[in-house]
Amino acid sequence: MSRYAFKLPDVGEGTAEAEIVAWRVSVGDVIEEDDPLVDVMTDKATVEMTSPVSGKVAALHGEPGDMAAVGSIIAEFETETEQSGAAPPADVEQAPSEAVADAPAPAAKPRIRAASGAVWSEEAVLAAMNEGVSAPSQQVARSAPREPEIKERNVLAAPAVRARAQKLGLDLAAISGSGPEGRITHDDLDRVLAPARHGAPALAQRNGIEPVKVIGLRRKIAEKMAEAKRRIPHFAYVEEVDLTELEELRAHLNATRQPDQPKLTILPFLMRALALATPDFPQINARFDDEQGVIYRHENVDIGIATQTENGLIVPVARHVEARDIWDCALEAARLAAAARANTATKEELSGSTITISSLGALGGVAATPVINHPEVAIVGVNKLVERPVVKNGAIVIRKMMNLSSSFDHRVVDGYDAAAFIQRVKDTLEHPARLFIAR
Repeated sequence: MSRYAFKLPDVGEGTAEAEIVAWRVSVGDVIEEDDPLVDVMTDKATVEMTSPVSGKVAALHGEPGDMAAVGSIIAEFETETEQSGAAPPADVEQAPSEAVADAPAPAAKPRIRAASGAVWSEEAVLAAMNEGVSAPSQQVARSAPREPEIKERNVLAAPAVRARAQKLGLDLAAISGSGPEGRITHDDLDRVLAPARHGAPALAQRNGIEPVKVIGLRRKIAEKMAEAKRRIPHFAYVEEVDLTELEELRAHLNATRQPDQPKLTILPFLMRALALATPDFPQINARFDDEQGVIYRHENVDIGIATQTENGLIVPVARHVEARDIWDCALEAARLAAAARANTATKEELSGSTITISSLGALGGVAATPVINHPEVAIVGVNKLVERPVVKNGAIVIRKMMNLSSSFDHRVVDGYDAAAFIQRVKDTLEHPARLFIAR
């Protein structure tokens, strides 16, 4: 037997370190070459690394949430000499862990499967958009564990939950977890035990506490939100918009669209309305470098689209919306949403926006106070579209109404300008023919 030390490779251009998000193996596991080993994160890109060799996992260096430097040893394996890809020194088996031989990884097979390399076809995007589901993931399917005990060790569960399950004789691998990333909780154990509890009260007290470490994308989101609220004095403005005519137009366009045209939602209309309004409000389509004291006003309208994913909130960017029509906006928004949810969006697709749209979809509620996407100076939030009675021309009529909830950086955007900007967007949406008139 020999020992092989696996060093963290460069997982991105210029990357000096990466965060360990999740180990896919445990010490003592016997794995094959190219089996999933560890997920790491740099910026907002998650990378799945595979094992460089076949053998037994001897040591893992770092816990989820720890930062590992590029070039540092993150895992050690016990391997057969003929499988290691390089002849180890004669005394390597007796060498202590810190003196592990640094055998080079076999070069014939890739060691990293990065999400950013996937390519989406237009057919896949259209299918995902029209069906209302996420596009299929491009990740390579993982092989099933070879032994039941290995599978159970890879199940996400707190030590207290594992101990309780062992005491009760429950197989964790057969239980579906309801916690983050499928983590099994005490409630999941209670759910499995419930049918066997004859005469148990219908309502029972629960006292379990599960600590969840803030790591990976959730940590990035927390840091960015805290920075935005700490550095930016937010000014909120809410206005209601009558979308009755726009909804009639949208229904007509969807009913008469060509097979190669995407299904329209409200989002592409709002994207176009922002693109038409920003030339007259250049201080809003801007990025503020508060450290240098410089406001960068952009002619290009690059709209960030806040997208909810299984891992958290991600903001992919639709470039040059000022040069896109309604159909192109819809196609690009759907492509970016599918890429974000499948974790295949590139770094370039996740940065550089000049203004952001936030939407809670059907759960939009009456109003919200969205957090500005620093270093931008404005964000526009979409609330729920509802039918309600309104007074129009002296009569009470039923109209399709929706609120726009927006926030502005009060250091560079005055309240009057913010209100005037939203009024311009409202006027355009309430008279949707203007969306198709070039400035």
